[in-house]
Amino acid sequence: MATVILVRHGRTAANATGVLAGWTPGISLDDKGREQAAAVAARLAVVPLTAVVTSPLERTRETADALLAGRDPLPALHIDERVGECRYGDWTNQPLKNLAKEPLWKVVQAHPSAAVFPGPEGESMAEMSARAVGAVRGWNARLSVDGVDPIYAVVSHGDVIKAITADALGMHLDSFQRLQVDPCSVTVIRYTDLRPFVLRTNDTGGDLSGLVPAPKAKRRRGKPASDAVVGGGAGT
Repeated sequence: MATVILVRHGRTAANATGVLAGWTPGISLDDKGREQAAAVAARLAVVPLTAVVTSPLERTRETADALLAGRDPLPALHIDERVGECRYGDWTNQPLKNLAKEPLWKVVQAHPSAAVFPGPEGESMAEMSARAVGAVRGWNARLSVDGVDPIYAVVSHGDVIKAITADALGMHLDSFQRLQVDPCSVTVIRYTDLRPFVLRTNDTGGDLSGLVPAPKAKRRRGKPASDAVVGGGAGT
């Protein structure tokens, strides 16, 4: 059973000015983004992380570095292109207000599973979703060794986190635009043998100590970890 903490990177100047950065190199956190990264790192300091997996882009690397700062023991850092930003092709570095006038914009909004971004570097949203979901499930298996139930962070991008969350919720990709993922928000998914449980979405404040695993001796016995609590239970 693995618990994945999905963290979107902090704000960048491109976010603030409404530009679709995509895989453009050199896009770093702005002052607000660095504040956000420090704040989410402080919130997660209580949670023992098995590892941190990050997109290779600068803004996610900087956010991941903030999560790792001061931790003892230091979790392993893994860079994985599969959780990198969607490849927006010719849309990259374009103002969102201009892209909203393109015919493809309506497809991205209402039927994203059919959206393919233009240009030789463009990918489909379905491809992005498949690689990101595959990455998380692959890391679940890789980190779940020797009886360990890992709890690890994946630092990624808005559309990527929305796609992973939609998969965990059993939502079709065409509904993923109903989800919101703000800079340095926390989305938490616990994966069991039977199904995932979405514990938090777009969480931008508050205590995260409830994510700390209970000692194994105190964990409830007799009910499979994949069972939902009928009636809702008492919470964590």
